[in-house]
Amino acid sequence: MNAASTLLVIAKAPVPGRVKTRLTPVFAPEQAADLACAALRDTLAAALATPVRRRLLVLDGQAGPWLPEGIEVAPQGEGGLDARLAAAFALADGPALLIGMDTPQVTPGLLARGLDFTEADAWFGPADDGGFWALGLAAPDPALLLGVPMSVPHTGEAQRRRLTEAGLAVRDLPELCDVDTPADAARVAAAAPRTRFAALYSALRAVAR
Repeated sequence: MNAASTLLVIAKAPVPGRVKTRLTPVFAPEQAADLACAALRDTLAAALATPVRRRLLVLDGQAGPWLPEGIEVAPQGEGGLDARLAAAFALADGPALLIGMDTPQVTPGLLARGLDFTEADAWFGPADDGGFWALGLAAPDPALLLGVPMSVPHTGEAQRRRLTEAGLAVRDLPELCDVDTPADAARVAAAAPRTRFAALYSALRAVAR
C-alpha cells in the first residue's frame, strides 16, 4: 500500500427524505434514513480498520453523532456527480481510493487491495447495477472523471473505458451490490449478516410482518 494514500468516502448525511428514497414505500422515509445511517456507519468502520494515512468523509450535509473519531470531514463540491467525484479526489493530494456509502458489506481487506498501487495505476470496483462502488487512482486527474455519464446503466463501463483510454494499468475489485432498492437491501443484508445494516434491516422487516 502507498504510505501517502487517502481513503475517500463520498456520502449524503442520512436525513429522511434526502437519502435512500427508492427504499420507500417498503420503508418509511425515517426508516430509509436509518438504513442509510447504518450503511454509512458500517462503511466508516471498515475505513477505520483499513491501514491508510488519511480517512476523509466528503459529505453532502452536516455530520452527526454517527461520525466516529478518526475520520476527517470535508464538504462536497458543486455540480454533477462527475464534478463532485473529481473534486473529492483533489482533496487527497496524492494516491486515493474513493468509495460511496451504499456498500455496507465492504471489508478492510477489499479496501486495502484498492489502495495498493504497486502494480496498478487504477483500481475499479464494479457495481452490479452497471455503476461502480470503488475507484482508486495513483495519480488523480479531473480528466479521468469529468464528462463520464453518471447514474446510467453504462456508467461503470464508461468510467473504466476512460481509465484504459488514458493508458492506465487498471485492476478490478470484486463486483458488489449497491443498496438502492428494497431487493438490494435484502441481498446485502443476507450477504453481510454481521453488519449494522443487516441487523437494522432484519429488525425493521420483523416489525413489518
